[in-house]
Amino acid sequence: MGFRIDPHVHSYFSSDGASSPESLIAAAKKRGLHGFALTDHNTSDGCRYLRDKGYLREDGEAVDGFLIIPGVEVSTAEGHLLCLGVWLPNGLQGTPAREIIPMVRAQGGLAIPAHPYDRTRAGIRERVLDTLEMDGLEVFNAATALQRHNQSARRYAQRRSLPMTAGSDAHHYAAIGRSHTIFPADRLCAKAVLASLSKGTELHCAPLTVTQALRKTLHNWFRFRKKHRYLGTGGTAGTL
Repeated sequence: MGFRIDPHVHSYFSSDGASSPESLIAAAKKRGLHGFALTDHNTSDGCRYLRDKGYLREDGEAVDGFLIIPGVEVSTAEGHLLCLGVWLPNGLQGTPAREIIPMVRAQGGLAIPAHPYDRTRAGIRERVLDTLEMDGLEVFNAATALQRHNQSARRYAQRRSLPMTAGSDAHHYAAIGRSHTIFPADRLCAKAVLASLSKGTELHCAPLTVTQALRKTLHNWFRFRKKHRYLGTGGTAGTL
């Protein structure tokens, strides 16, 4: 059985994200996804928020038939690295990728470079990829404007026989699931889904619509507006 998972999603706990975690869940269910990985930039605040609200379980089991995988997109010294299935401390930006990957693997997670060939964004470039022992590669990012960059990522993954993922890189609920990965897991839980990556995935690849792309660009431009931060186990969120 295959599970439709979007492994690259941002909430408003990312500085350039627009949507609440709850609105992402509602949109993902409406689009027929079985789950998604919440990969906010350099913070696990959104994942802690969802855990305390009861939408995400630390044991990796689904909640009411829907799976949220904890994650972070770390802005390493060399570029963006998706870290799936982990709880990382906030503020790891600027740390070399070769130091982040062992932290991810120590928790049984996966380290997957995001949009590595997109020249307009902070991907980990090929000369660095060649030195890393990664668990897979994002070969289709729906927010990448020039498809040759996604094609280059796919060729690199094929050359190194790396497992492949596709993700929406959604920063607004309207974009979630636009691209996603079908994981051949035998059950819907984080451990089984992540372990199944190495068995080979099916990729649903579609770029963002013009409206979705413009919305993401605008939020990226205004990334220094008030930022959401999780304030604790009371389940509240505030802004900075």
